Parts: sequence; structure tokens; C-alpha cells
Amino acid sequence: MPRTVAEGLTFLEGPRWHEGRLWMSDFFTGRVLAVDDEGRIEVIASLPGSMPSGLGWDTAGRLLVSSMVDRRLLRLTDGAFEEVADLSDLAPWFINDMLVDPAGNAYVGQFGWDDSQTPTITPTTLLLIRPGGEVSVAASGLVFPNGMALADEGRTLLVSETFAGRISAFTRSADGTLSERRVWAQFADREFGSITEALQSGVPLPDGLAIDAEGHVWMGDAAGRAAHRVSPGGEVVEQVEAGDGQSVFAVALGGADGRILYMCAAEPYGKGDPSRRSVARLLTERVTVPGVG
Repeated sequence: MPRTVAEGLTFLEGPRWHEGRLWMSDFFTGRVLAVDDEGRIEVIASLPGSMPSGLGWDTAGRLLVSSMVDRRLLRLTDGAFEEVADLSDLAPWFINDMLVDPAGNAYVGQFGWDDSQTPTITPTTLLLIRPGGEVSVAASGLVFPNGMALADEGRTLLVSETFAGRISAFTRSADGTLSERRVWAQFADREFGSITEALQSGVPLPDGLAIDAEGHVWMGDAAGRAAHRVSPGGEVVEQVEAGDGQSVFAVALGGADGRILYMCAAEPYGKGDPSRRSVARLLTERVTVPGVG
């Protein structure tokens, strides 16, 4: 079983290995945290009135945060958040995970619709925010674009389409624009009409991604109870179970040699109320192939 590094949290997202620690968001406390290998937690910043999700850093080393509820990209400067971009015109409902490339371009995923009001799955867009704050649509027609990873030395962007049960790939140009969409891994044999149908299908529903030196990805699974290592084409070649009936939603590879798999575990999607029950955990497992990027 994996080691529990931290527990008693609400819902963890956006794990990133940075400057010798694992950084992550804790949704329902509105905090960005950094955790060392001994489980010592530092509160990096708080985000009152919203929920932090995806994390990254600009070219000056300043923390970037996707703010879910108010749908903004924020930057932490001198201990306070400032707005980089307001995404609400292109995001009809919550935004979620984010990937920031070495040039400071931020790709931000989003839910696409309010499933508490409309059960039918609605495809949406992946957004691209330039370092200067310019916002554009990077790709359209995606189902719940979520976790992301850069492959092929940055030439390919992988995107989880969680409630479509697939990981899609895009070719990236030098300026960060995307083209040549294709399927990198397909787990579902049909399109799902609702989140409930997707959850009941029994297939992996990819969430957070972390890529390793062999071009495989570790992925969270919003419907399962483990993190999966997946080869190009979609074969699950390894998995690490969370235990305690929990799901793994987000993952990162880090540690001094890149061989520590970090797993953000919580009650399965739609089970319980994480805003009231602080049972999320950060887990670790040593793996053979190191991460990259």
C-alpha cells in the first residue's frame, strides 16, 4: 500500500513538484499548500471566496493559480493575488486544472456546464492564456478537459477528457497553438450522455496526468480506486491502489530523482461531501521510471 504523507484535507488538485516539495490546491479550504517528505505542510496562499485548482509558474517564477468559481487566472505577487485574465466570457461554468509551459503560456481546462442543473454532458473548450493575459480558445469540442501533460519534449499536449473516458493529443507549435487532434488513449467504447452514465460504465475516467521518461503517463481515475500507468495507445500496464475505498484524482511525479508518484486521493466522485468531511489524503509510492518536465 502507498504511504500516507498528509491527511485530513478536503479535496486535492493540481499537484506539482516544485523546488523540492509537492505543491497542491485544497479546494474547500481555498488554500495552496506545499508539503515536504515528512508531511510538514506550509500554507503558501489562501484564496477567499473561490477554490484554487490548477497550479503553475510564470517565467519569473511567480505562482499561477486557476481560480475555479470566479473563473480567473491569478498570479501571486509579493504575497497577494492579482488577476492575469478573466476567463468568464469563455467559461460558462467552473474552470479546473491547468498546465503552464516553459514559455509561460497557460492551458486551462473547464467543466463546460453545470451538471447539477443539466445532466446532459456538454462539450466545451480548452483555453490558452498568453503571459500578457491574452485569452483564446486553444481547442474546442472537448468533454470536461482536465489534467494535462507535455510529451515529445513539448511538441505534444496530452489532455484528459474525463467524462469521455479518453486522453486526446494535440500537436503544439512553437507559439503554443494546437493542431492535429487525435486520440492518445481510449477507454470508453461509446459516448456517454451524462456523468452518471460515465461513472457507472466501469471504464477508467482519466483525470490528472503525469508523464514519465518512457512516454507513459500516470493518470488519476475519477471512477476507479487507483492510479494507472498507461502506455501510448491506452494499455494500462501498472496501477497503484489508493486503499480505504478512495479514488485517485490527480497525480505528480517528483522527489529528488523523479521516482516518487504522488497521488491525491479522496472519496469517489459524487460520494460524500468533501466540503464537510476532510478525508482527502496525499499518498506516495516509489516507481521505477522517473518523471520528466
